[in-house]
Amino acid sequence: MVSPTAGSNDFEWNRVAELLLISRELDRLEEEELVPNKEVLYQFSARGHDLAQILLGSLLTHKHDAASGYYRSRPLLLTLGLSVEDALAGPMGKSGGFSDGRDIGVVCNLPNRDGAKVLPMAGGVGTQYTPIAGWAQAITYHRDQLGDSSWNGALAVALGGDGSVATNGFWSALTMATTLQLPMLFYIEDNAYGLSTPSSFQTPGGNIAQNLASFKNLEIVEGDGTDPVDAITKLTSAISSVRTNNGPVLIRLRVPRLSGHSGQDTQAYKDELFIRDEQMRDPLPKLRSYLVPDILSEREWERIDSRAKNEVSSALEAARNRAEPKTETLYHHCYVEDNEETPQLSLFGGVAAEGISLPKGTETPSPEPARVNLLTAIRRTLEHELSVNDRLVVFGEDVGPKGGVHAATLGLQDAYGDKRVFDTSLSEEGIIGRAVGMAYAGLTPVAEIQFRKYADPAQEQLTDCGTIRWRTNNQFAAPIVVRMPGGHSKCGDPWHSMSDEVMFAHMVGWQVAYPSNAEDGVGLLRSALRSNNPTMFFEHRNLLDAPSARCPYPGDEFVVPFGKAKLLQAGTDVTVITWGAMVERVLQATKQIATSVEVLDLRTISPWDREAVLSSVEKTGRALIVHEDTLTAGFGAEISAVISAEAFLSLKAPVERLATRDIPMPYNVGLLQAALPSVELIADKILELAEFT
Repeated sequence: MVSPTAGSNDFEWNRVAELLLISRELDRLEEEELVPNKEVLYQFSARGHDLAQILLGSLLTHKHDAASGYYRSRPLLLTLGLSVEDALAGPMGKSGGFSDGRDIGVVCNLPNRDGAKVLPMAGGVGTQYTPIAGWAQAITYHRDQLGDSSWNGALAVALGGDGSVATNGFWSALTMATTLQLPMLFYIEDNAYGLSTPSSFQTPGGNIAQNLASFKNLEIVEGDGTDPVDAITKLTSAISSVRTNNGPVLIRLRVPRLSGHSGQDTQAYKDELFIRDEQMRDPLPKLRSYLVPDILSEREWERIDSRAKNEVSSALEAARNRAEPKTETLYHHCYVEDNEETPQLSLFGGVAAEGISLPKGTETPSPEPARVNLLTAIRRTLEHELSVNDRLVVFGEDVGPKGGVHAATLGLQDAYGDKRVFDTSLSEEGIIGRAVGMAYAGLTPVAEIQFRKYADPAQEQLTDCGTIRWRTNNQFAAPIVVRMPGGHSKCGDPWHSMSDEVMFAHMVGWQVAYPSNAEDGVGLLRSALRSNNPTMFFEHRNLLDAPSARCPYPGDEFVVPFGKAKLLQAGTDVTVITWGAMVERVLQATKQIATSVEVLDLRTISPWDREAVLSSVEKTGRALIVHEDTLTAGFGAEISAVISAEAFLSLKAPVERLATRDIPMPYNVGLLQAALPSVELIADKILELAEFT
């Protein structure tokens, strides 16, 4: 569409009218027919929100514009190119479209190489904000750091309702946008209710724009989203400001919600006067009054209305005729489906999707004479990968001038600048969400979370990140790397010493690495940094400078494939499977006894090397699993279950586990050692298994 001038005829108002009428017909059809017939199982109407979204979409004309919406954002997607057939097929759970029946039909995405795209939505309220802030930061990186002028003038738009302004995601994204002066538009649709809760419960006085009036580096715009002239004037001004000033704007548009929150909502919590007032503010008759007869004739309006209904009717027939999703493809795209020649890459996500190839590396180390600790190994690996991949960025709290709370990034900002190695605000939600958005935009984000426990506020973003490839049917992915120290150190405590790696092993789509030494730390981190999958990289605190973890630096091309265990010690009597800091204790225990023990260091627990474990257990007939995470539902339980199911006939003794007791990690050193599996306890358990008959 051409850029509009309020009140003039040069704007494609006939297209606006057609899209609005299509959106209304879709909502009517779902509410009156498809939901009652159970052809659509989740339905969220956009009636009342629709006109302003269509006007917004008409202004997103830059190739690198991106929007992040929520469940009431379908009019925007229709404006940006979502077909009417896909708009119906998605909620009907049919094949194709934005998820191939995998996600709720209102949780959409829109990949578009040549125009504005809509980033993958998520089911959680407020989760849309920090990824699109990451896209906004990526705009500045492409423009300023990589010198790509095609990103000049691009912007990122976050769509949200008045309820979402109370969420962590909103405030984290707002902090990012205003402190970094990002080209970002916060588009807030205020319909006065978050489901059944009034806006006054979300923000004091119920008006987020008024509350942010004194916020630094933020322009505030308010308008009526039901008035065609006011809405297009305010939106044009807001978007122009973002594009020209390269700074954030928040626009709050008042709109009515002309339906329940969802198809099952009766709106009994609204009084009749309020509902009547909402109906009086319906933007559809307002648009008609504005256009007819000054811009469109009565007959032209009727033709557009008839064409819209026919298009929806035809699309419904086509959507109903679509095949059901194939059950045999259900398990595809949890991870990139890779082979050496033709990996099935997503349309967006990471450098590989942008056609950029990174060195493959080698599994053969080229060791240097001197040994380095794990901390130095991590730092050197990051430093080298920063030199070979100009899209790699390292960030988190205190990673810049300080060099990280564990000194893993010391000196990297001096070497590569504060656009590539930088500090963030204190928001783990923002750190991870930002990384996701940057990955969508073709960067390689490496986010640091200072301690495992501190990842809890980012739990929703972490979970959503892992499922992106699967739930968009390989249209989007976010291959980020999250570096996360954890485990005990000189002492313990419930806040800094948590291990809990099993949580991430349970998350769909994530790779999980847990090296026990500097050599494997180099190889696994390099594999993660060049991977097309998101990776959780655990850096055990006790191993960062432990003598047992020191190794010769294995060279700048050394890689360790995920899912490949390392045989540390061959044996015939008992197999011990372990990883992380327990490797040292297991090896010490085997030196205290005469039993022939085979020791496997898993190195990665997602994926994990089932074949190596089963092969070893079939040889020895006995298995002991040792890990630092708590015993109940720890990852050792999964390994034990697999051994019991697939190597049962080879077992000469029960499969045993040793792990931390089911308590938080204690601070006192004596208590800490009592909670952890000790060398003596491991040795005794090995002997017990060896002697079992």
